[in-house]
Amino acid sequence: MTILRQKLINCIKVRGFSRKTMQAYVSAVAGLAKFFKRSPDRIGKEEVQEYLIHLSEGRCLAWSSCNVAATALRFFYKEVLGKEEVRLWIPPRKRESRLPEILSREEVERILCAPKNPKHRALLMTTYGGGLRVSEAVNLQIRDIDSERMLIRVRQGKGRQDRYTILSERLVRELRDYWKIERPPVYLFPGEDLQGHLSIDSAQRVYYRAKMESGIKKDGGIHSLRHAFATHLLEAGVDLRTIQVMMGHNSIQSTMRYLQVTSKRVGGLRSPLDLLELPVGQGILGRGGFDGSVLR
Repeated sequence: MTILRQKLINCIKVRGFSRKTMQAYVSAVAGLAKFFKRSPDRIGKEEVQEYLIHLSEGRCLAWSSCNVAATALRFFYKEVLGKEEVRLWIPPRKRESRLPEILSREEVERILCAPKNPKHRALLMTTYGGGLRVSEAVNLQIRDIDSERMLIRVRQGKGRQDRYTILSERLVRELRDYWKIERPPVYLFPGEDLQGHLSIDSAQRVYYRAKMESGIKKDGGIHSLRHAFATHLLEAGVDLRTIQVMMGHNSIQSTMRYLQVTSKRVGGLRSPLDLLELPVGQGILGRGGFDGSVLR
């Protein structure tokens, strides 16, 4: 490890940044050095700006990725090299707003029933049942399951915030059966050495395998279970503020996105076309009936 990289890591640790932020910052500085084939302390402001434009227009990275790189490079030049704050410009790009494909209750059931391994089934049920991010699910410890108060304690979730979310009675029974078989010592879902926790990549593979075996084609990884949790609660009549607290959203705006994908709000409405008294047409229906194949 180079002296500069170690100094960068030390500066990040002193400020208490997350491991994910550390990896992103180190990667951004390493990418800059690789692009110019020089040590980053020998790269000037104009070249840094050129690199950011390359990320945006050459590699076509998302604006958010370019912004992380710019933030990391500003931090490096100011905190590690001790230079004045570098002003960097990122080419503006309209952010796309995409709604997730929401799993129905029946699809969630199929996914949760797919794994034969008790640990994998318990992992997916816990992720959905508590509306957890995958990083939160794999970091759960045995002591975080409070079966007396029927709560799951999420330690240091996104934004380094602790919170509680609901614990399902069905999940408690599943976890007890799983514990009797596996006897995990510390983490609820341990890795191979039993002392650490299951990796995020491993958890994603568990989900993708279950989705494939259940024959579901919708896009998305294990985070889809968290989306489904919020959407299904909304459809069941739970208020937004309660869902916000359980999801760990800092802003209610993040939770309100799920209003756009609830079947109760959208799928349950009648189109104004159905309110018109129109005569039955003589198109496809008049030429031999309709079996739905024309819409596939």
